[in-house]
Amino acid sequence: MPLLSSNLRRIALNISMTSLGCAMAAAAAQAQSADKKHPPAEHKISESSQPEDITVSVRRRSEPLQKVPVATSVYTARQATRDNVHDLQGIFEFIPSANFRTNSSSKDRATFVRGIGTIATSPGVEPSVSTVLDGVVLARPGQATADILDLDHVEVLRGPQGTLFGKNASAGAINIVTRKPTSDFHAFAESSYFSGNEYRLTGGVSGTLIPSKLIANASVLVGGFDGNVKNIANNTTVNGYEHRGARTKLLWTPDDATQVLFNLDYMYQNDLVPTGVYTSTNQVAYPTNTITRNPALAAALASEGVTPSKNNTSVSNNTQSRSVDHTGGFSTTIDRDLGRGYKLTSISAYRRWQNIQDQDYDGLAGVHATLPEVRDNGKLNFWQASEELRIASPRGHFFDYVAGFYYLHGVDREVYSRDLSENGHHTAYGQSHYGITNNNYALFAEGNLNFTKKFRAILGLRLLRDDLSYYMRRVSSSPVAVTGIRPSYASSGGSSHNGYGDRIGLQYDIQSNIHAYFTYSHGYKGPAYNAFFNMQATDAKVLKPEQNDSFELGLKSQFLHRRITANFAAFIENFSNYQANFLDNVAGGTVYRMINAGSVSSKGVEGDITVRATQKLTLGGNFAYTYAVVDKFNCPAGSPASCNVNGQPLPFAPRWKFVLNANYTQPLTERFNLSFNSDYTWQSRTQYALTETPDTVQKAYGIWNMSTTIEDKKLRLQLSLIMRNALNTHYNSYMAYGALGGVVSSIPRDYGRYGGFVLHKDF
Repeated sequence: MPLLSSNLRRIALNISMTSLGCAMAAAAAQAQSADKKHPPAEHKISESSQPEDITVSVRRRSEPLQKVPVATSVYTARQATRDNVHDLQGIFEFIPSANFRTNSSSKDRATFVRGIGTIATSPGVEPSVSTVLDGVVLARPGQATADILDLDHVEVLRGPQGTLFGKNASAGAINIVTRKPTSDFHAFAESSYFSGNEYRLTGGVSGTLIPSKLIANASVLVGGFDGNVKNIANNTTVNGYEHRGARTKLLWTPDDATQVLFNLDYMYQNDLVPTGVYTSTNQVAYPTNTITRNPALAAALASEGVTPSKNNTSVSNNTQSRSVDHTGGFSTTIDRDLGRGYKLTSISAYRRWQNIQDQDYDGLAGVHATLPEVRDNGKLNFWQASEELRIASPRGHFFDYVAGFYYLHGVDREVYSRDLSENGHHTAYGQSHYGITNNNYALFAEGNLNFTKKFRAILGLRLLRDDLSYYMRRVSSSPVAVTGIRPSYASSGGSSHNGYGDRIGLQYDIQSNIHAYFTYSHGYKGPAYNAFFNMQATDAKVLKPEQNDSFELGLKSQFLHRRITANFAAFIENFSNYQANFLDNVAGGTVYRMINAGSVSSKGVEGDITVRATQKLTLGGNFAYTYAVVDKFNCPAGSPASCNVNGQPLPFAPRWKFVLNANYTQPLTERFNLSFNSDYTWQSRTQYALTETPDTVQKAYGIWNMSTTIEDKKLRLQLSLIMRNALNTHYNSYMAYGALGGVVSSIPRDYGRYGGFVLHKDF
């Protein structure tokens, strides 16, 4: 799939939107008078804020959220607009049980649920948290970091979800659902602008192309942000982005029993994120853990005008760090009514992800006598093809189920280069060609044994096989290790593994609106190869599959005519052969490599409470207490880092995290509505590094956001005024050891107070 030039992309998008809009407009009048068919919405969230209106596909078919025996958080498109967030990093700020690891490149970003996640740059390692986009599993975590265009809602499923959502869901699953087309003609335009010159323009159209046969929608996105970090070296602003995208869906109904949904999407992202903002020049001497100052780094930063601190928002880079992504694909979903309540579903999909990254490895602009200058460049080309075929039985019988077959083929090819200069003279160069080929086959089923109308057993099983192979060839100009570059190396290999995931549980309906459940789940994440730029012989051994046992006790309840919703879950999860990135060192250059770190565990309590106090006022409170720790760490041979981390917290696992929100809507007249929204998020101290070093800890912080919206129902127009981080609280979304020492951080979008507006028009 060759990359189009930006001009060609604009022309193609304009032509497709114009032609589709004209066709829909011409068919609108005819469609309104025809006998239209309204396809059942598999994922529906009502415009009402009442929690009982939420329907999800947590078990691969439409069910009320309150009756699903899985701890689940739902985040809607309306909330995303109100909070000015459009990707998983922003969404996870408002979901207590989930966290996000950001970084300069999308290759290095990761998701965490209940403190469990996988940090890896290797294409041979899959995530512990699976991300599913419109029914299609995304095999690489970097694919899941893209801007989400035309969002309907996101479901975050906690705990192992491998029986129905794939082998790479040992810690949880993120189900992203975008809007389906409508038979009635509808179009919208939305523009937003925020301080820092952040803008976002979206538009879309939906309606009938062929009455009773074909409906479609299409949407486009243009967005950008200057950034909130200053590059002193060239007096520019960085840490911003430029996004362009488009999505279209066509729903064909050839007969009363069949629906065919075709989806096509593409997203371009140019993220100008610096490799790291220095917060400290400290370094840790291993194995004593003595903290000392790095005088050479401190002197170099001082000479360039950078003062490291937790409040630093300046860098001095002579290489523009960036991560450019082209992400997209297409899928065909066929739903066939087999009669007597049986439904057959086929999802055939192809997706591609291409990434180019440039990194200022050393984080310095000048020439320094004792510190080298290092520049990185990487190119990634990944594609996947998958097929899922499943059957759903009718409800109401003694045994109802969903069962099927799944196949995924993934191919990754990467080239990564590192260029080293000392005292202004080029001294070394290394380039690695490496890649992974993966085939996964699975049979799965999950169902209920309905002993009575109120009492049932839950049974689920997934049998799977992984065929995994890799190749690696590094050419280095130096016969010995130099800063961040190991000598030439080549190897290849492969491995095959069989595995399984299962779920067993009981569910009892105490009353019609009170449901209790208990489940045991076995999670499985497949074997891995640590294929990366500095791969060596010790990395050629396949990593063992990561497995876990999880116990969950849950209660979902509604009271006072469903005006109060209170859902709670308690859990214990034990992981073995935990796959984790750990600190390594190559001739003074910091690198990370993947290991089987040992055993870890996560246990805690979660709650989601919504109170519809009056017709005008809705209050909400969600919390998560998560005790996620290292139980027994396996120290890798030759590690420069301390391995005395038993009993210490896992990275990206705050002990406490909660979200409080309130929404008040006041009709001004029959035509105008005015609403106010406020939310407060808080999380306790968070360790960002498995080395458990004190300089990589983010202290507890809270963020207060507010917005107000005025709606003109006659003109179908809404204007929202939004303020993020009203108390101007500074925090870092990630901290790690820099390439040449010290500690570097990532600066989030809401690092400080900012505000703006969103204007939305429906047609």
